Amino acid sequence: MRTQASTKRHPHNDAPDTAESFRELAALPPGSRRDALRGEIVEAWLPMAERLAGRFRNRGESAEDLRQVAALGLVKAVDRFDPELGNAFESYAVPTITGEIKRHFRDHMWSLHVPRRVQDLRNRVRFASQDLGQTITGRRPTVAELAEHTQLSEEDVRAGLEALESFTALSLDAELPGSEDGYSLSDALGSADPALDTVIDREAVKPRLRALSERERAILYMRFFDDMTQSSIAEELGISQMHVSRLISRCCDRLRNQVMRDAD
Repeated sequence: MRTQASTKRHPHNDAPDTAESFRELAALPPGSRRDALRGEIVEAWLPMAERLAGRFRNRGESAEDLRQVAALGLVKAVDRFDPELGNAFESYAVPTITGEIKRHFRDHMWSLHVPRRVQDLRNRVRFASQDLGQTITGRRPTVAELAEHTQLSEEDVRAGLEALESFTALSLDAELPGSEDGYSLSDALGSADPALDTVIDREAVKPRLRALSERERAILYMRFFDDMTQSSIAEELGISQMHVSRLISRCCDRLRNQVMRDAD
């Protein structure tokens, strides 16, 4: 018979002894009995998950959201734990739950992707600012003071301070300060010049154009720069429209092949 989830306690009063319950859970096939036992185990360990969530309070996320994330991490830990390995569930669950909470901060709290090192600098600078704020009144701690307190370089402190300011992003639809007509940030941004897309192509083709015959260059110029029809070009040069079509096709294929060969 399995031991009830709350019969034996570990040093932490929120860490119940569920070893027997896990062994029974591992032996049960999918079904209502297994689901019920799984739910009992999760419920028994919820106080520990909430304690871990409490470690991350005052970091910009609500306590309820943190508890939900911790509960999700607990469920993952229960589902993945293998009692046959001989380890205590707590030693597996704590890093699993903590990792889930940290991943939540990385994925949901930062508006932009920020390297882990910069996130760590941000947290160290933020905590140092809070500590120094208790002894310094009337002003913010200087970069030098933060560097001394955190044992970081002033360059790292500045990176941490910049990260503090970039924790959230301003919406492009946000109205600009002083605007009274709904002028937003997106209205102040320029757009890419479509002609920029052709710059590289033009530069790549330019030396190859010089290698064409004078008549071939003239035909391509009339067709693509003067926007003349093949019939108009044929009439201008006194040749057939079919001949013009073949010349244009041949020149374009040659230029394309040469440019692609140069790119390789």
